[in-house]
Amino acid sequence: MKHLLALAATSALIWTAPVLAQNSSPSPDLARAIAADYDKQLKALFLDFHKNPELSYKETRTAGIIAQKWRDAGFTVTEKVGGTGVVGVMKNGEGPTLMLRADMDGLPLVEDSGLDYMSTAKQVSIDGEEKPVMHACGHDVHITSLIGTANQMAARKDQWAGTLVLIAQPAEERIGGAKLMMDDGLYTRFPKPDYAMAFHVSADTPTGQLALDEGIKSSSSDSVDIIVHGVGAHGASPHRGKDPIVMGAEIIMALQTIVSREIAPLKPGVITVGSFHSGFKHNIISDKATMQLTVRSDDEETRAKLLEGIKRIATNVGRMNGLPEDKLPEVLVSHESTPANYNDAALTKRVKAVFAKRFGEDVFDNKPREGMGAEDFAYFVEPNTDVPGVYFSVGGTPQADFDRAKAGGPPVPSHHSPFFKIAPRESVTLGTEAMTAAALELLAADE
Repeated sequence: MKHLLALAATSALIWTAPVLAQNSSPSPDLARAIAADYDKQLKALFLDFHKNPELSYKETRTAGIIAQKWRDAGFTVTEKVGGTGVVGVMKNGEGPTLMLRADMDGLPLVEDSGLDYMSTAKQVSIDGEEKPVMHACGHDVHITSLIGTANQMAARKDQWAGTLVLIAQPAEERIGGAKLMMDDGLYTRFPKPDYAMAFHVSADTPTGQLALDEGIKSSSSDSVDIIVHGVGAHGASPHRGKDPIVMGAEIIMALQTIVSREIAPLKPGVITVGSFHSGFKHNIISDKATMQLTVRSDDEETRAKLLEGIKRIATNVGRMNGLPEDKLPEVLVSHESTPANYNDAALTKRVKAVFAKRFGEDVFDNKPREGMGAEDFAYFVEPNTDVPGVYFSVGGTPQADFDRAKAGGPPVPSHHSPFFKIAPRESVTLGTEAMTAAALELLAADE
């Protein structure tokens, strides 16, 4: 029987029940093969990636290693897509096209995890400043696993048919790399996928578990800068100036009313002012204040309301304080933005059925979503692309660490922390096995 390849090609298709191709289930030796590959090369690769992280848009060494490993596995590889991005393509007869993605950039942090393979790397960022670099979000796990998945799929070409596209994406941490790859012709220069899939290692999820649900997976994110212009004066004569710090404080407090009073109570939204700078001496009223904001939402209507509300409040606080029209606060929305990321319902059901069959129903971590993290994988699966996507989480922290924290021990380090660490073997091997199992199902060959 030919597998229902068209199922989940779009989210509009009707889903009845999870159906798995009879011959698509990976053989029992898949886990053993992945474990052997980890001992042979994936462990060394992970340690190398962890010790040598690279900042967003600067991932040249990382990209080169990935490109070579995919070539070694038999993929046709193109480098420098959207900057430092890498695309690997393997055609294996007629069938659907599946795209698997991993992000590869690190963060500007000094690592303090206590691991014996801590990063001591430094790198000049695209901003021109030398910064420490650390894989504080697990992207080293993602790229290592995608190399592992490439190896397993290349070794099992008799079990699948179609086209497999692998991408190593730059600059996820600055919410720019996915859009750059799309703008550089990802879906025109290379086979456009019928499905797209990615995962993120999670410090909040125990090793051995997966998290996968339909619908919203990550929020939209917008970085917003506000520049408040004032009139400088002596601190002892405030009436002679226009204080940008006072105006900035008024803006900050008023911004909190957008979510609490303008957004429906059951629609999530976040406006966080992460930075507020002005002045340089006790007795001088500055002529400028700057703020940096992150704005999160789960739908485009709320997103537009939040951004409009920020501009309206900032400019009208300026007017309220008597600023002329050419001196009103400036509101700048950065290009480092991404829409919300939604898991396609039909595709999620299908992949979840694969995971349940392979790992058991108890593999799923069912904790409710508590934060509004963002992920630019959303650009690959926006509604206008007609590409259904699924994005899942792989547990990265041993249960014993959670138990110790619950008993009063050290807390489990969060993502983007200098103390961040995960269990490499458990994370890499489960991520590889889950990706491979799902890929074999989505690209199932004829019986």
